[in-house]
Amino acid sequence: MSELATSRRRFAEELRATAHLASDGLIEAFAKVPRERFVGQGPWQICVFADDGSWSYRTTESADPIHVYGDVLIGIDSARGLNNGEPSSLAAWIESLALKSGETVVHIGSGTGYYTAILAELVGPSGIVLACEIEPILAARAEENLRPWNQVTVLPANGCELPFGECDAIFVNCGVTHPLLAWLTRLRMNGRLLLPVTASPNATGIGGGAMFLITRRAFGFAVRYLSPVGIFPCLGGRSEALNQALLDKTTDSWRNVQSVRIDPHVEDHSCWLHTDMCCLSESPARPMQFIPM
Repeated sequence: MSELATSRRRFAEELRATAHLASDGLIEAFAKVPRERFVGQGPWQICVFADDGSWSYRTTESADPIHVYGDVLIGIDSARGLNNGEPSSLAAWIESLALKSGETVVHIGSGTGYYTAILAELVGPSGIVLACEIEPILAARAEENLRPWNQVTVLPANGCELPFGECDAIFVNCGVTHPLLAWLTRLRMNGRLLLPVTASPNATGIGGGAMFLITRRAFGFAVRYLSPVGIFPCLGGRSEALNQALLDKTTDSWRNVQSVRIDPHVEDHSCWLHTDMCCLSESPARPMQFIPM
């Protein structure tokens, strides 16, 4: 085994411990996919957070790929704070999707494609991965980077407007203020949606909130709180009014969300974040009226 392959294996095993991963398939994916392929030429910019939440970047000592195999955020466009995300967080979120061989998964906000490749390893050559990236330059990089994975198709498109058929899982890898009906109704029964709902304190749209796992059940859309999240914004997936409502939420209250309601209703005490459609509710999931795709 080469030194780089050894570093990649060590990195994967460290993620198993750090993120408390149980999936051997996910560990194998991280041990196999070459992160250096997706983060540009080194030396690399490593994002460092201060105690007050601000961030800066340090430059790696060299262009040796061994430097990318740590639980660190690597700058893709450091001027804008756009990074290849923290592996332990992404690994834990991806594990919650419980992807199986042959499934169809949509990755919205795929960036340069590193975590798309991880998804592709999990669904295998018989699966389908649709990667959506709104920024043409990033989409072009992702398309080149992902050529070894024939099950992946990269589209330079807005994920909020992307037409696609039924799927088993959707990973929205950018912050929204609310779930979209178009995503929910394209999930097959028992389909899963990873959704980062975030509040941004400024015009950049970068903000923090919660990563939710939404599962389509016969009795409605059940929601599970996974973890806090800080993430780049989803263009087209944000509302100024809802952003302000989210800024007003207490930290603990984010854990109270239990379901998404897609039926028209008058706002009541159970509505954690009320919208005309796709209301985040503190009540358990309930049977829903079928809405065609």
